[in-house]
Amino acid sequence: MEELKRLLQQALDENMIQVILSNTRCPEKGSKVKIRPVMLRDGLYFQETLFRGTQVFHTNHKKEEMILRIAEYMEVLFRQAQVKSVCREATVLVSKKGKVTVKIKELPDKGQEKDRKISQGNDLAHNRRKNYILQEGVPMDFLVELGVQTPEGKVVRAKYDKFRQINRYLEFIEDILEELPRDRCIRIIDFGCGKSYLTFAMYYYLCRLKRREIAVTGLDLKTEVIDRCRTLAERLHYDGLSFEHGDIASYQGTGRVDMVVSLHACDTATDYALKKAVEWGAQVIMAVPCCQHEVNGQMHSSMLEPVIKYGLIKERMSALITDALRADILEQKGYDTKILEFIDMEHTPKNLLIRAVKTGKMKSAGSASDSWRSRTELEELMKFLGIRPSLYRLLME
Repeated sequence: MEELKRLLQQALDENMIQVILSNTRCPEKGSKVKIRPVMLRDGLYFQETLFRGTQVFHTNHKKEEMILRIAEYMEVLFRQAQVKSVCREATVLVSKKGKVTVKIKELPDKGQEKDRKISQGNDLAHNRRKNYILQEGVPMDFLVELGVQTPEGKVVRAKYDKFRQINRYLEFIEDILEELPRDRCIRIIDFGCGKSYLTFAMYYYLCRLKRREIAVTGLDLKTEVIDRCRTLAERLHYDGLSFEHGDIASYQGTGRVDMVVSLHACDTATDYALKKAVEWGAQVIMAVPCCQHEVNGQMHSSMLEPVIKYGLIKERMSALITDALRADILEQKGYDTKILEFIDMEHTPKNLLIRAVKTGKMKSAGSASDSWRSRTELEELMKFLGIRPSLYRLLME
């Protein structure tokens, strides 16, 4: 085991990504172990997660202790280990006779990319401070009221994923900030605002941090949610933030909108939000679709039958096709459209964000690279799949 210990002496530091022990000799004692670095108050530790049946056990250990534990695991319980860090990957195999084989693969030096991974890609923290737009340790009134922060500014552990999501959302807004008007009030509609974590965050970022004049309206069907949000906005004196009870499809509201937001509006509600945005000529559209059932119910294709006969595969294909067609239709309506990852897949599969910025340039079959985007080609694709999505009917027919 000495070669393994030498490897671990080099690998177990803040640049380590993870160690996985597998191929167990006794499932009753443990089926797998995962190890990752964590930064606690008194320094660097390594968190061990032991999987035993349906139970999971977490313990934290200093480096030398962790090296001894891994070596013991490999002697008596596991036959394989994967050690991954920023700089190298290693595979450790233990034969039935106890022979240890270590294979190391050095990863290419990518300069600044590696530095970025060291500082950002390795999440050492239960409490390490990240370079977020909304900083940890700085109390923000709306985050305190919504239970994301304590009054001292500490992020509540159970709400840390929500804190990350809020900051990721604000990064997307920061990217398009220059597309929004500077010489007048920015008008924003948030369809399906729900509990409005992101609505309050958007207001705070644009009004308090960027000093823009804004008017944000949150719209939702749940009366009790709207009442609660109104009360909070009044208590915080967020004068440019209002909430209304209503349905996306029938909402009239205003004739001028600069930005339309639709987060997790269910199924075709996203399509009605996009339709409203296009009709209003919104400069920016941001939508995170949810529960795309429509295309799943429509799709039929004899050529694809060997694939879509599996319900789960059909469901996932339908969701991706729905969002791709939505983005394409927005491009045909004069928007520069991107599909981006909103948050990590490990937190939710509903993680795609459609972000569209109005350019006024309609997509057409003017070049070979754009020819597939033409309406004719789009119709041929829909015919092949046997579908007629709502957004196509709302904007193209």
